[in-house]
Amino acid sequence: MSEFIAYGHKDKKDNYETIATAKTLTASDSGKVFLLNAAAGVVIGLPLVNGFKARFVTAAAFASTDFTLVSATSVINGNILVAGAHVAAVAENTISFVASAESLGDFVDISCDGTNIYVSGSGVTSGSITATDA
Repeated sequence: MSEFIAYGHKDKKDNYETIATAKTLTASDSGKVFLLNAAAGVVIGLPLVNGFKARFVTAAAFASTDFTLVSATSVINGNILVAGAHVAAVAENTISFVASAESLGDFVDISCDGTNIYVSGSGVTSGSITATDA
């Protein structure tokens, strides 16, 4: 029998959480896979907590507004592969899943060392995931 291990949590079947309204994450949300599932995107606040890890996955089409992952400071760094092109995140504060460009299964992984938030991920369609300093 295989074990379910996601982001450091062994055998946790409740590791998935649907996000359909604005939410500010806390240390207790570490290790979860968040399913972005609403007709309109929302803002998701990211914590700057050592050891925090999470995955965000597009689970439904959203046409009217972006889902955004937002840090209070410009500490998001990393690389996201979008339609075969590398999208660099260098001292950013916002990662956006762009409305009407998203595909089911587009995802972003984040991890935090208490100082920086590191990002990686993949989007199918050009412009589907962006990194900005808003």
